[in-house]
Formats: sequence, C-alpha cells, structure tokens
Amino acid sequence: MIAAGPLSGLGVLVTRPARQAAGFAQKLAALGGQPVIFPGIAILPPRDTAELQCAHAALASYDVAIFVSPNAVEYGVPDPRKWPARLAVLAPGPGTAEALAAAGIAGASIPATTFDSDGLLELPELADVRGKCVLILRGDGGREQLAEALRSRGARVDTIACYRRARPTSGVQGLGEAFRDGRIDAVTITSSEALDNLWSMAGDSIRAAWRARPTFAPHPRIAAQARGKGLPQVIETAGGDAGLIAGLLEWTAAHPREKS
Repeated sequence: MIAAGPLSGLGVLVTRPARQAAGFAQKLAALGGQPVIFPGIAILPPRDTAELQCAHAALASYDVAIFVSPNAVEYGVPDPRKWPARLAVLAPGPGTAEALAAAGIAGASIPATTFDSDGLLELPELADVRGKCVLILRGDGGREQLAEALRSRGARVDTIACYRRARPTSGVQGLGEAFRDGRIDAVTITSSEALDNLWSMAGDSIRAAWRARPTFAPHPRIAAQARGKGLPQVIETAGGDAGLIAGLLEWTAAHPREKS
C-alpha cells in the first residue's frame, strides 16, 4: 500500500552510500515517496589505520577538527570520552553534524551559506588560523581545496584518510529493472564521484531512461557535472536532505501528471 503524502507514489532513486541512504529514504517514505536505494559509492575502511590512530592520540595538539562527511564520522571518530574540551569541531552540513552528535561529539559548527568547503571557510572559527593546528578527517583522495586554503591562511594542516571509496561492482542489472518497471521517477545525486560511477556502470538503456527523468543535485558543481553528461532535466536544489526534499516537493507539485 502506497503511503499518502505530497510525494505519494513518487519513485526516487537514492544514490548515497548505503549507511547514509537509509535516513534520507525514511524521510522520503514519510512523505509518501517510494525510495529505491542504489549506492553510487561503496565506502570501505582504510587499508592502514596507523595514521588515524596517531591523530587520535594527538587530538590535544589540535585547535580545530573538521569531519568532511558522515562517512568521515563513521570511520574516523575517536572515543568521544577522549575528545578535548578545547578542540573545536566543524562539519560541512547538518548531516555530518547529526552524525557527530549521534557518535557523542556535540556542538559541531556548520556553514550558514553553502554546505561545502567554501561554506566552511566562511566560518568564524577559520577566519584567523595563523599558527593554529587543523585536523581534517576525510576519504582517500579527497579534494585539496580546504587544506590548501587553510595553509594559505597560516595554519598547519594534517589531512587523514579515514575511509576509502570504491565503485560498486554489482547490482546494475537491478537498477535497470527498476527503471524499466517504472519504479524510478526521479534521481537524486549528492556526489560527483557517485555520478561518475553510476554513469560509467549504466548501459545505453539505463542512460536513456535516466535522461527521461529529472535529476536533483544539491550543489552547483554536481548539477553542472550532471548537465555535462547530457542529462536534460537537472534541478539544482538547496543543500542537504532538506534541500533535496524541497526540490522534489516543488517539482512534484508542478508536474502532478508526469509521475510514472
């Protein structure tokens, strides 16, 4: 039975990593949506945790710690009982801040503008970091923009890879079946890497079906990348779950007859 709500019956492809997908899917279902989960990125623990363990042991030597995503929290958070009271903690958005609070580290500051590195760099905690020590917990091969900007401001920055990302190795057949069966009416993409992974895995039939659906992206960089794939219906939303849901609600209200 399809739940009633403003997204009633709308099939939404959720491409977040598996653990993070569940919370967003629950929010969609509460509004009557029908989430279809297919992670565009597999999140794995690091092959070597020595650097992370050293960083945990040296937490008292840092002034600021930045967790770049919920995945960084899951794989990189220390025992909260050992978190120094003076160590400021920052997160790029509410999802990461919520994950930190659930892990026992409350009070994370988040940007007031955009939920990304640019937003973080506008936080007052990072306005004057001359001589300060900053710890960035992220995935392997993470973008260098934040670390480079902080170093240019005079900070000493350590970046620790506390998880690694991989392209999914299976399941694309089921994704194709979901498109063919009309169970996907809209696609949500929250990562440029996930977009690349899914696009490279998709065959011609999946790509054609995808082009016929709107794609919702909560960041201009991701939206631009989706348009670069030739997707004609890319809708840029505000950041976070709230932004994606607002975009889905607005689109659904304007296209009541276009749901599959």
